[in-house]
Amino acid sequence: MEGVLNVLKPPGMTSHDVVDVIREKTGLRKVGHAGTLDPLAAGVLVVFVGRATRIIQFMPDDKQYRVELVLGVSTATGDAQGEITGVRPVDRLDDERLRAVLDGLTGPVTQVPPMTSARKIGGKKLYEYARRGVEVPREPRPVKIYRLRLVAVRRENAAHPRLVLDVACSKGTYIRTLCTEIGDRLGCGAFMSFLVRTAVGSFGITTARTLEEISALAAESRWSEVLVPIDMALQHLPVVKVKSGAVKAVLSGRPLYPPGVADLPAPDRSLELVRLSDGKHLLAVARLAEGAQGAKVFKPVWVRSEHRELG
Repeated sequence: MEGVLNVLKPPGMTSHDVVDVIREKTGLRKVGHAGTLDPLAAGVLVVFVGRATRIIQFMPDDKQYRVELVLGVSTATGDAQGEITGVRPVDRLDDERLRAVLDGLTGPVTQVPPMTSARKIGGKKLYEYARRGVEVPREPRPVKIYRLRLVAVRRENAAHPRLVLDVACSKGTYIRTLCTEIGDRLGCGAFMSFLVRTAVGSFGITTARTLEEISALAAESRWSEVLVPIDMALQHLPVVKVKSGAVKAVLSGRPLYPPGVADLPAPDRSLELVRLSDGKHLLAVARLAEGAQGAKVFKPVWVRSEHRELG
């Protein structure tokens, strides 16, 4: 059994909890996930089963979220579970000011990882230090906010209005930190009250399955209905077609030189990382290198070793 699962993680579970459930249902130990999702958050968690765990490194790492934040209240953890550390009035909240703040946080930014994150320092995750009441120095990290769109302003509580935002961002972006920064720039503070991840790469929330749905299908051995094949999961990578005479070399992990290339993707596609295919099956994932006289050479970084069994 191998493939990729688009799981709708419920709030209250860690990403590792979800992996444990999938291990139990599949009977496999070789299960992993791409992109840890905060225990308080819900949404898309991409889980890899069996030999598919080997392609995690090639998956796109851009993510999308819908988040709600409460203005005028700051907490120690940047979310609803943290101790309140400050309450300030929201003096002015108009469209022009909001747009200026959101525009100012769109693009390349730096973030200090929160102490509640799973980032490791000194061999331990930051939240492990936080549980012991220890705060450790953290270096700011560059991330990128591709889109920061205001969905709604909720004013049921006039003193502490709520913003609902859609966020598209790079790997490593901390949404609670983004919420805190928005509150700071508005001069009133803020905390994240709700978060759902709506997409990881090409895996969207509309096709995600709950653990209950997956369990029901597993009970009837209907895994083919939810497991995305490896080749399909890698469809974001352009395809380089390999001539039949070069297939054996590729499967042995040797570079693919121009004489062995049957067809290249459209010129506008990046060839930095590609799928090598014989026209029927995925053979390997390869990186572009420069050969003699500037020729394109594709060096396999992962080979589908069971290809010979596919026929």
